[in-house]
Amino acid sequence: MIYIIDHKDSFTWNVVHQFSKFDEVYCSNFDDINENKIRESNTIVLSPGPGSPKDYPKTAKIYKKYKNKKKIIGICLGYQQILFCEKGKIVQQKRIYHGYQSKIKITSQSKLFKKNKTFFVGRYHSLKLYEPYNSKDIKITMRCSKTNIAMGFEDIKNNIFGFQFHPESFLTKNGDTIIKKILSN
Repeated sequence: MIYIIDHKDSFTWNVVHQFSKFDEVYCSNFDDINENKIRESNTIVLSPGPGSPKDYPKTAKIYKKYKNKKKIIGICLGYQQILFCEKGKIVQQKRIYHGYQSKIKITSQSKLFKKNKTFFVGRYHSLKLYEPYNSKDIKITMRCSKTNIAMGFEDIKNNIFGFQFHPESFLTKNGDTIIKKILSN
């Protein structure tokens, strides 16, 4: 089962529909976690949402509790939340990307995706990871081809993955393939 934590975002149910293609999904609000269901789950997904990671201390506690115990996937705010919990600094971007399609390139750090492959993704964010960012386990595996902004990471050791973009968006041309590959890893 996949447990999706909703950060009260309009995209969350699109995320639920996408992940439902691959497994049973349970979704609840970030401040109303069903402890039994989350313990039963194999995967936890941190949804997109408004605001900044610091606005969601309950989600940070869940992330820390289940890190290295379950597969964790962060999307947009969820991606930022994971990086924030892992000592990353999340900052305002100069340009806001809401409903914007970008070309993404896979970096040589990726263990799941073919190096230098490019594809188009849907972006809906005004915050980004401040770089340089150094982590022993988290590897930046996707970058915007135009701006070089970090757009995805893999932490193979702890089974944690994140995307600044929205794999469930119609602007992301291969979102189902990306999610399927991570869930089957």
